[in-house]
Parts: sequence; C-alpha cells; structure tokens
Amino acid sequence: MSAMSAAPAFLEPGDPDRISAVLSTTFTRLTGRAPAVVATAPGRVNLIGEHLDYNGGRCLPLALPHATYVAAAPREDRLLRMTSLQVHGTEQVELDGLEPGSVSGWSAYVAGVVWALEAEGWTLPGVDLVVDSRVPVGSGLSSSAALECAVALALLALAGPEDSPEVRRRLVDACVRAETGMAGAPTGGMDQSVALLAEDGHALLLDFTAGSAEQVPWQPAADGLELLVVDTHVSHTLTDGGYADRRADCEEAARRLAVPMLRAVAGHPEVLEQLPDGRLRRRTRHVLTEMARVDDAVAALRRGAHTEVGPLLDASHVSLREDFEVSCDELDVVVDTARRHGAVGARMTGGGFGGSAVALVPSGLVERVTAAVAAAFDERRWRSPGFLRAHAGRAGRVVHRTAQA
Repeated sequence: MSAMSAAPAFLEPGDPDRISAVLSTTFTRLTGRAPAVVATAPGRVNLIGEHLDYNGGRCLPLALPHATYVAAAPREDRLLRMTSLQVHGTEQVELDGLEPGSVSGWSAYVAGVVWALEAEGWTLPGVDLVVDSRVPVGSGLSSSAALECAVALALLALAGPEDSPEVRRRLVDACVRAETGMAGAPTGGMDQSVALLAEDGHALLLDFTAGSAEQVPWQPAADGLELLVVDTHVSHTLTDGGYADRRADCEEAARRLAVPMLRAVAGHPEVLEQLPDGRLRRRTRHVLTEMARVDDAVAALRRGAHTEVGPLLDASHVSLREDFEVSCDELDVVVDTARRHGAVGARMTGGGFGGSAVALVPSGLVERVTAAVAAAFDERRWRSPGFLRAHAGRAGRVVHRTAQA
C-alpha cells in the first residue's frame, strides 16, 4: 500500500432501525404501498468447526451484526415479486408453479423459502418483497442464509404461527430445504441455525448429530482481543462443485469405514489407517482433528480463556489448506500476514475456495494488522480486501410491523 493510500475502511453494519425506515420508504416508492413488516437476519462467521455440519460434527459460529433486511406485504394473487437493492430489476414468479429448477439466481433462495414452507403445510399469500443487505455476497459470511432467514421471518409475521423456539427450528429446516432443494447448494444447516437461534454475546455450539444448539459465551474483549474478518473478494459459491466434491469425499470415507457419518469415529484417529493413503485419508484427518479443535475451543471459552483459541485457529487453517484443500492464495496471505503482525491466531472461514478469513487480534493491533493485509494485497496487485469487526450479534427478528401484520 502506497504512502498516499487511505487507511483500510471497515464495513459497518448500520443501525437496524434506520435501515428499516429507509427500506420501508423504498418499498413504498417501488410498490405504491407501505410494507406490512420488515424483518432482518444476520450473516455469520464460523469461529471453528469447518465442514463438520454434514459430517454430523459440531461447529461454533456466531451471528454478525451485519444483516439482510426484507420488507414485505401480502398480495391478493399468487404472485411472488422480489426486488433486491443490490441487484437491478424485479423478479416475478407464480407460487403455484414453484418447483426445483423453476427459479434461478438470487431469487431461488427467496422462492425456495416459500416453496419449502408451503410443502410443510403453511398457507401463504402472494407477496411483494424488497431486499437490502449489509452482508457481502460471496464472502463466505452466509449472505444466502441471511436472505432466506429474513424472508422466512417476514413470512412468519405475515401468515405463520406465533414466533417461538419450536417454530424457529421449523424455519431453520425450511431454509435449509430452500437452499439445498431449490437453489441447489449442498449446505449442512449451520448458517440457517445461527441466523435464527443465536443470542447476543454468544457463539452457538451446534451439534449436528444430537440436533442441539447451545449458547457459549464469546467475549474476547475481556482478554483484550477482537475478532477481525477479512473478505478477500475472491468469489465464493457453494454451487460450483468444490463444496459438493468435499462432501462426497467424506461420505465415501464414511462408507468405507462402515459408519453413517464421520462423527461416529471422532476420537479414533487410528481409523485413518483403514483408508488408502491419499485424498480420502486427508479429508477424514481434517474432520477428525477439526472435531477435536472444536471441543478444545469450547472448553477454553467456558474458562474465559479466549487467547487459547488462537493456536486452534492456526491449526484449523493448516488442516483446511493441506488436508481439505479448500484454501487459496489470498486466504493464505491474509492468515500469514495477520499472524506476522500480531494476531494470536487466524484461519479461513466458511466453505472455502475464496471468501473470508478470521483473525483473533489484540485490540491495539487491529489497525496494524488491517494495514499490513491491505499492503500485502496491494503488492500482489490483488483487489483490496474488505474488513469488518465480528462482534457476536443476535438472531434474526422483526424490526418493524404494522398493526395489520
């Protein structure tokens, strides 16, 4: 970064009430009427436990303050009209004709939620929706799940039962079906769970065998630390095959080990010798060691020892890079640069093949780390990275509701 370059800017989440008010005004301008409801759902960053959800393991994500907002009002027909302030134009589909493959692009995530809820027996009206997002797309911070869950909460406010923990779990399931069935992304459910179940100031320990969700305190400021997220701006997508290939590898390894999922052999590294030396053994080694790292991270956080999480982040990145092979040059540069300039630990986060990295940084060194990472990208003539602070936020909710909603 040249001497004249400005200091890296942080992507701010914005004030929810103000964003809701502006979106309501935009909705009225676009549709000629006020929205009945504005709902929001957060993006997420996974602290540790990557590619474990579909292996029946545990992971530890937290909800970001950066969220997606959806303004909605019912229609008298069976049309779904969708407008995104981040995408030009309006999409329109008939609800009666919804089926996998009938909708593509970003609108498949929206239509998929309606499709999944109606398949479960909900009676929904036609809907006008206008979307605004503060979650960067393609960053590995789950913009798709934030969109799905914000839509689901808006539909819940319009036509569903009363909000409750049980209903939210049903919404999680519906949003997962929307992404896997309609959008064609083989997600495991971590993203939707944290978007709908997280509590402020906590990470969410998700166990995909037990089906449980447990709040784990996440207060790194108590140890003088801050979690920094770096968006490499390398396009990240779950539908390009790489993610599905890794999932298929894990399923094949489980089949060869005669277990339903690799979670069943957690704590038994000796099973690696039963797999041929090569890709399947590497994939399985990542899963087994990552499961152990999640347990160690949770134990550290329950003791309030946030600094102890740092080396676990480092080891996770090495495993994801070497054994799971889902990192890339940009992610590796972020991790290496952050560590050299004071981070106590860093790793890629999300599905990989681009997206974002996280770094656990002493609060007084955040500016130093961000400047060093930006300079490293500038030296390589890469697009400048994005930065945001990952405070543990709350689950999605309704921000605004009229008396009729």
